[in-house]
Amino acid sequence: MIVTVFRTRMNPGVQDEYGPMAKQMSKLAQTVPGYISHKGFVAEDGERVTIVEFESEEALRAWQVHPEHGKAKRRGIESFFSDYKFQICSVIRGRSWTTKREAKAEGGISA
Repeated sequence: MIVTVFRTRMNPGVQDEYGPMAKQMSKLAQTVPGYISHKGFVAEDGERVTIVEFESEEALRAWQVHPEHGKAKRRGIESFFSDYKFQICSVIRGRSWTTKREAKAEGGISA
């Protein structure tokens, strides 16, 4: 799996224009074969972090060279971001688990 960590800071007053484009790119990324997931976060200091997962470098490359994504990247550099940084990482090892929640017993005692 390939993980991209994309870190940005926004220029003032661009959120209304950036938001719709970001939603469009989100939908478009999901159509790329080999796309796994993405999720974005905003830190208290205003830094935005997006984590994107692809199955392979080839899938990531398809996203990197997608014409609409290219236009959005240029727009980000020209207008939206005061700074940005990205890192492309290859997952060496991973582990995950999910807690199984016990279903509430019917007719159980409640407090």
